[in-house]
Amino acid sequence: MSDLLNDFTLDFEKPVRALEKQIEELQEAEKKSEIDISREIKALQKKVNSLIKEIYSNLSPWERVQLSRHPKRPHTVDYIDVLFTDFHEVAGDRYFANDQAIIGGFGYLGEQKVCVIGIEKGRKTKEKVVHNFGMPRPEGYRKALRLMKTAARFDIPVITLVDTPGAYPGIGAEERGQSSAIAENLAEMFDISTPIISLVIGEGGSGGALGIAIADRVLMMEYSIYSVISPESCASILWADPKKAETAANALDIGPQKALELGVIDSIVSECRGGAHKDPEATFEMVKSALLKEVKSLSKMSKKKLLDNRFTKFRRMGNETIKVLEGSDIDVFL
Repeated sequence: MSDLLNDFTLDFEKPVRALEKQIEELQEAEKKSEIDISREIKALQKKVNSLIKEIYSNLSPWERVQLSRHPKRPHTVDYIDVLFTDFHEVAGDRYFANDQAIIGGFGYLGEQKVCVIGIEKGRKTKEKVVHNFGMPRPEGYRKALRLMKTAARFDIPVITLVDTPGAYPGIGAEERGQSSAIAENLAEMFDISTPIISLVIGEGGSGGALGIAIADRVLMMEYSIYSVISPESCASILWADPKKAETAANALDIGPQKALELGVIDSIVSECRGGAHKDPEATFEMVKSALLKEVKSLSKMSKKKLLDNRFTKFRRMGNETIKVLEGSDIDVFL
């Protein structure tokens, strides 16, 4: 990563980063001199650990949004490179073009053959443009569906990695049937006769996320978000001011705990202290373990039971959500 990305620090991370820099300076000083300052370093490290625990246990919804978008946070390409061996990408929807916002193909998770489909945002400016900032076009969703149907034909489990602010709302995308492509995926995924596991690794924005997330198991990373709309879009609609995104995020409460409470997701995948970007290797191991566990469990089900359970899961979701929301502050919108 560039030095600019390495130095990037969110506002609420700055107290921790200041202490970490002090530790780094002391460690350098200890190397250059014969003075033993290990006690001071240990004391500072203890303070850092305590501060991290305090800050990350009390994150506001808006701070979670910021963390889910952290530029150093692992992306789909990182998970594919580390977790999936012998990966072969499949390109194009056989209708129009290859949408590089969605990357898909086949590889191995451990010894298990899997189909992997993920939304990629890109990091550097050029990469972001190539991947359209993680906003898929219709051809991306059609490519994803093509891959899922191929996987089902050969009884290969499907794993989807979600990280998008939403589907691309451009004129060209609308002309090529954006809403139709997403709707088709929503309908068709209920009939994909192979296990589907979806993991929200960063942002799970609106139908753009749901277009590859009709799954038997929906998981969220500890510091990811999942919502019917992005905070900026919500603020634009309600107050005609995207600068009120923080207010919208706090009202939406789009973290994994609320999603789990509402029955929108099935479980939360833990991250290392301070977020996935603090220790990507440890995060990859936790994700691999969670995915293998779900694949193993779902693979034991018959196709009929798998499809019946998937349909029932989403059919029940709306009723459970209304029960939780009744009487809450959000009830005014219902």
